[in-house]
Parts: sequence; C-alpha cells; structure tokens
Amino acid sequence: MYSDFRPANDRPAYIQVKDYMKRLITTGALQADQKLPSTRELSALLHIGRNTVLSAYADLEDEGYIYAVKGQGHFVVPSISGVSVHPVGKPLDWGLRLNDYARLAEENDLMKHGIRAEKGAISFTSIAPDEKLFDLQNVKRAFLDRMSLEGDVLLNYGYAKGYKPLIDYLLGYMENKGVNIQGKDMLITSGFTEALSLVLSTLNKNHGRILCENPTHHTAIKNFKMHGYDITGIEMEPDGISLEGLARELSNRPYDLAYLVPSYHNPTGIVMSHQKRLEALRLLNDYEIPVIEDGFNEELRYSGSHIAPLVACAGGESNSVIYLGSFSKILFPGLRVGWVLADKTLIDYLESVKRARSIHTSTLDQSLLYQYLYNGNFERYLKRAKAEYKRKYELAIRCCQEWMPMERLSGDGGLHVFIEFHREFRTRELLAACSAKGVVFTPGDIFYTDGGGHHTLRLGFSRVSDENIEKGIRIIGEEARKLV
Repeated sequence: MYSDFRPANDRPAYIQVKDYMKRLITTGALQADQKLPSTRELSALLHIGRNTVLSAYADLEDEGYIYAVKGQGHFVVPSISGVSVHPVGKPLDWGLRLNDYARLAEENDLMKHGIRAEKGAISFTSIAPDEKLFDLQNVKRAFLDRMSLEGDVLLNYGYAKGYKPLIDYLLGYMENKGVNIQGKDMLITSGFTEALSLVLSTLNKNHGRILCENPTHHTAIKNFKMHGYDITGIEMEPDGISLEGLARELSNRPYDLAYLVPSYHNPTGIVMSHQKRLEALRLLNDYEIPVIEDGFNEELRYSGSHIAPLVACAGGESNSVIYLGSFSKILFPGLRVGWVLADKTLIDYLESVKRARSIHTSTLDQSLLYQYLYNGNFERYLKRAKAEYKRKYELAIRCCQEWMPMERLSGDGGLHVFIEFHREFRTRELLAACSAKGVVFTPGDIFYTDGGGHHTLRLGFSRVSDENIEKGIRIIGEEARKLV
C-alpha cells in the first residue's frame, strides 16, 4: 500500500495527498477505525515533506474522513470506509427506463453518430470559428476590467432575464440592424440551442406542425423532433425559400410555427433576398403563424449590401417574429451566450421558464462578452475575421470549381459552402471513399426534413488551412469523379 502514489507538479501536494487518502478510505482499502500511519511515517512512504502530510490530515479531519485520538494517532471514520462488495438488490437496466425524449436526443446526436475524423485527417465537418483568430489579449483585458469593477457581483447568482448592461447593449445592436424594439424585450440564454428549446417549450402546440426550409439546420431538426413536432420542409431556390411552395403548404393544413434561417443559411449558405423576406412574412402573417428567425452568421457577408433581418423587415410594431441571436460562430463558442428578442409578453414567460430550468446564464460569461463589446473590440475583430474567412471562402470556391464534378454550388458568405451533384449521386459513398484517403465532410442528408439530400454535402472551411483546403477538395473531387 502507498506505493502507487504519483505526485503531479501542477497541483498543491497536500491536496494530492488528501485526495489519495480519500480514495483509499472510500474504496475500502483502509477499513473502519483502522489506524493511519503517523505523519512522519506517511511522509517517508510517499517521499514528501511532513508538513504536507500534516496539512492533508488536518483537511481530512475537517471533512469528516478521519478522527484523531490524543496520544494514539489518526483513525478512519467508520461511516466513511468500506464500500460493500456485495450489491444491495439487483442492478437496474437503465435502458428500459429511458423516455422518447432521451432516445431521440441520442439518435440525433452527431457527436456520437456523426462523422469521425481520424487523427491527422482533413476535416471539413466543422463550421466553428478558427481559434487562431481569437482576440485573446483583449478578452483577458475585458475580463480584468469587469472583474475589477464588480467581481463580487459577477461570482454570485445572476438574473434569469440576463445581465442588464449586456441586454441594453444588444438592444442597441439590434436597433442598428433596423429593428423597432418598441413593445419588444430580450432574454439572454446559454447559446442558440437553449434559446430555441425555451421557445419551443413555451408556445402552444395546437397542431403539432412546424414549417421550415428544406434543407435546414440539423440542431433545429433535432429540437423539433424532441418537442414532438411534425416537420414540413419547403424547397430552397437560389434566393431563399420557395414562395410558391410556402403558399401551397400554408393552404394545405394549419401550422403552429415557422422556422427560417434567412442569412447564410445552414447548410446551403444562401441569403434570402429582401423582396422574398417581405413576401414570406406577408404570407405567414396572413395565416397568423409566428416566425422563429435564426440570425445565423448575419455578420459574415463578404459581398453585396446589407439585408435587414426578418424581425426588422416585419416593420412598425409587428411582434410576430421571434429573433434568436448569438455570436458563437463569429466570436467565441466557449462563451455560451445567445439571446431571444421578441414581444415583451412572451419574454416575460420565457424568463420564468428559464429560471425554472437553469436559473440564469453564466453572469461571468455575459459580463465578459459585454465588456469585450463595450471596449470596441468586436468591430476590429470582425474586420480581421471577415478578411480571413473571405480569403478561405474564395479559395474553397476556386478549388471546388476546378475539381468537383458538381451540378451546383451555393454559399454567399459564412463559413461553409454547399455542393449538389446529380440526383443519383450518393455522397455517403463518396464520404467512405474520401475517409479512406484521410478527408471527411458532412453529408447533406442530415439537413433534410424529408429523407432527401443524398446527393449533397456541406464543406466547412473555417478551421482548415489553405494547404489542406486545396488538398482535401482535390481528393474529394477525384473520388467523386470515380463514382460519377
């Protein structure tokens, strides 16, 4: 015993000794009322200083793992030691106790069932920002600035609605996008996914049906299914959702909600035209269907003029659009901060649902983001990031045009492009062939609501080096030509 202790250099030694002794006690290696080695003996056995053992024993005694007898030494507390080697009752089969919500979450979990890239492979599966661009110095400065001002507040409980300075900043940010915030309010969430889940959990499900573009964001599809919605996807055109298809579906049957990604649509990268935005809103408003707008990557436009989000296009004091925003794909995904901008009445109820679920989003994360934005760093960072992503975007398009036997490429900006081959082509077969050559991508069928899209794929280039963009796309193109 005691020969397996291996001290590490990056943690206080007395804590390592304390944790080591805890394990020996709780696993039964040290029995109830068993006398422990003296501090001098244990320091010799573990090859550490006696003061380290004294500190470890003092903590163990404070935490109720050991007790001291004057003149005799330290002993193991009986109620702590000796885990039973004989199980109490039969083991439970947890697989039989899972509900449909859990099963759907697991079935649609791309981290478990998605594409796995071997170490060293060229992976086009991610559309996360490139961490090499992260503005670490200004993030550190923002953190220190905020902590020096109100660190004691930030480390305590926050408010379910969110950190007020950040809310005020983001309301102004949305006003600058042309949004009339009269009658509207904002809730801060732990990213886009929580925002969507909160909205779906809060609204009535009268018909159990939701409209969206086809294809659409896989995370949204997963959430719709987990909340029990039947999904109807409307085909996409080069400038966004098909208005003819939208009108047809609206006249066929009733819907509870519509979900749209008008800018740098995931996965197609298409930007919905301004005129189409207005007409889509008019159609949906005629049927009194609320719209969930995913403000995905709105800032990453590389060419053309700004197009106002749907929530701004709705005009006046219209309250039919629920806007979900986040900087995760532009700034730092590690800061799990998103927001919902919607009618005040809805936000009031969303606040209560948020409080019941998670109390509040990390105030530390919110305050750090606020200070970073307030310091004026976002605009400078965005210029630099856009320049780099635009360069990669143009390189990816050139490579696709040179190597891919494709029928169509879409993507007006953002961090990815979407490729369509002829209808009989199967990108899952292409993926298997490319994976064997050390290149992976995202097959497009996971984004389709109707089981289609087997001839499509998404290429995320944001975290791929120039050399690997060229090499990887060339390999995909060569393998695709073999299958064609």
